[in-house]
Order: sequence, then structure tokens, then C-alpha cells
Amino acid sequence: MSEYVDLLVHGGDVLTVDEAGTVVRDGAVAVHDGEIIAVGPSENLRTTYTAAETIDAEGCLVLPGLVNTHTHLAMTLLRGRADDVTLQGFLERVLRWEAELLSPKNVAAGVRAAIAESLRAGVTSALDMYWYHEAAERVARETGWRLHTGPTFMDVPDSPDGREYEERLEWARRDLADRSHKPGTRPVLFAHSAYTLNPDQLVDIAALAREFGALLHIHAAENATEVATVEVRHGKRPVELLDSLGLLGPDLLLAHAVDLTGPEIAALARTGTSVAHCPVSNLKLGCGIAPVPRLLSAGVTVGLGTDGAVSSNSLDVLGAVRQAALVHKAAGDPTAVGAEQAVRMATIEGARALGLADHLGSLEPGKRADLIVLDLGGPHVRPLHDPWSTLAYAAHSADVRDTVVEGRVLMRNRTLTTLDEAAVLADLETFA
Repeated sequence: MSEYVDLLVHGGDVLTVDEAGTVVRDGAVAVHDGEIIAVGPSENLRTTYTAAETIDAEGCLVLPGLVNTHTHLAMTLLRGRADDVTLQGFLERVLRWEAELLSPKNVAAGVRAAIAESLRAGVTSALDMYWYHEAAERVARETGWRLHTGPTFMDVPDSPDGREYEERLEWARRDLADRSHKPGTRPVLFAHSAYTLNPDQLVDIAALAREFGALLHIHAAENATEVATVEVRHGKRPVELLDSLGLLGPDLLLAHAVDLTGPEIAALARTGTSVAHCPVSNLKLGCGIAPVPRLLSAGVTVGLGTDGAVSSNSLDVLGAVRQAALVHKAAGDPTAVGAEQAVRMATIEGARALGLADHLGSLEPGKRADLIVLDLGGPHVRPLHDPWSTLAYAAHSADVRDTVVEGRVLMRNRTLTTLDEAAVLADLETFA
């Protein structure tokens, strides 16, 4: 007698992204209560399980959902308003606009648009540093999407929510104390940067994160100007400062990490600190190219991020995969970041950077059922000699056909199931 499950995805080639890089030809994934129960040949699983819902993935590639390790989701509201400027020029404009524009209602509208875009791009979870995170969480719950977010600290005049630093610290403590976390999630705190927070504040925030076992996420060494600014204010470069304050460690994730010295890379490796690599944003803002090959060689965990839709103009993690696989070859080494490494950065290594590799990032029994089905029907993705190569160098986000989060089908046959996309687009037009 067969066993009942909630969902059976069958008939496609399954790229598990497990340690061995297993590919199951004509494979299947069985899901129950949001958890992957089995991965194996379609014939075996279709005999073993009876599913309430199925996805026929014949002619498709099934793989883990993509993990966006650094973004600002509601910046969809400002897409196209700060192009062709430096990082510092970008910040001047965006901070002014945010103070005028942001509210819980507007953030919710921006996040709905971001989730719609992300689902279409096969992104099943994201680490979102932004104002009014409670509004973002409400939207994520309504849609069934996996969002990692929490209180953000940025000590600037005219912050959108008007909280002073001490008030923000107590608010954040209450927020963390009130949370309950399911498998595949964890508490998160955001310290914007060492140029918008002073050393004492950074130490306070890190202590709060440790008290609640939270991931701490911070921008660091995004470009040479930032490094010089921090050095003038605090006498140390950003990563040097974080190290001296005791902030580096396995529960710290740095965004960008473009301008690094050899000793700083060694410090990240020694402490188990992870990096969110945002190649598109770094190039667009002229920040430079992060030393990802050196980071990987040193043993640093590197995930991929899109940054916000103002600095990169899209939330396309698959596009970041291609950029990461290509840009580091420019120095003359075509093996600098290979196709498999780039795909892993968007899946299992992204999950590892979040401290969630036991739950997300690969298709293995016991993990949460976040997966996507990528249509291989187009001539640009045929023949499928090597799925890693196809994903890194040929596939586009528009090839994603189905998106599943926590075992729930949030996009089927390119139609979103929990979002009214017409309403989302209508909301966006009010910000034009």
C-alpha cells in the first residue's frame, strides 16, 4: 500500500546540490508537511507514494530554490531612480527618498512586488535588510514565501520610522523575544554599516544578536571610499574594526566585502565569517569586484545576493549566478569561479551563509521543501549535457516554470497562486 504525501514532483532531471552533486535522471521529489520525504527515480517514488498534488516535470530540471543572501526588497518602489552614480551618490539620493516615501503600507506594496518578481525568478527565500520589517513579514506570511528579516539599525537623521538609537535597541529586544522560529528560519538583526553606526553601537547590537542566537548582517568594505571613511572615523578599516570589536564569527554575514586585504580575508576564514557576494550591484555602482576566488580558496563561505532593485535593478539571483561565474574570469583564469561553484553559491552555500544549511539549499530528505522547476524546452538550454553549466551560462530566470516554498506551490505553470499580480502591478504604478 502506498504512502500518502502532499506533493510529488516527478519526471524531470533532479539536481540535488548535495555534497556529491547527485543528478537523478527522470527523478522525483516527495514532500509532506513542508519537508522533503524522499528523492529518487520517478518510477520508484510514483509507486511508493500517492500525492494530493503533483507537478509533472518531464522535460524540466528540478533544483533547490535560490537563496538571496542580501537584498532590500521594498526598494522595488525606487527602481530606476538612482542609476549611473557612485555608491555614495546612490546613498545620498536613496536616504532622502526613503525618509519621504516609506511607511508600513508602502513597504508592504514594495515587498509584494519583490516577492512576485522573486517567485518568477525561482528565488524561494531572501535576507531582507529594510525599514518596517513587520510589514514585510506580514506580506511574506500571506504569500507563503520564506523571508529572513528583523530589526535594522542605522543611526541617521530623519530615519523613516523616527526611532532614536536607545529606543530602537529596546524595540529590537522585544521583537526578538516575541518571535518563534520554525525549521528553515532563524532570528536576524541588521547593523547597516560601520559608517552609520559607531563602535559602541556595533558592540551593543552584536551582544543583542548573541543573546537571542540571531544572525547579524552588515554592509562592509563595499568600496574604497567606504573603507577610507571608516578608517578616518574609527582608525581602522571596516573588517579590521569588526574584528577588533569581536564581531567576526559564524553568526556574522558581511554584505559585499569588495575591498579586502589578505589579512582581512584570513580573519574572515579564521572566524568562520560569511560573505554575501553581490556582483551585479558592485559592478553597476563601480565598487569593484570582490575577491571571491581568494575568499573561496581561504575557506570562507560565500553566498549570492542581488542587493536592492535600485542598485542592481532586479532581484534575479540566476542572473547573479551568471555574473559570478563570468566576472572573476576577467583576470585571466577561466577556472576562478566555475559553473558548479556559482550555482552552489546561490543554493547550499547561500543557506550555509545564513546558518541554515541543515534545512535549506539542497534537495535531500529531512530538509524543507523549497524547490523550483526550470523549463528546458527552449533551444538556448538544449541539449542538457551538464545541468551546472546550463544554469550558470545558458538559463534565464524566465525559464522558471514552477516555484515551491515549504511544500506549497506558489507558482504553477508561470502563474502565481498566492498573489494577485495585476493588483501588485497596479499598486506599483501609484509610485511612478
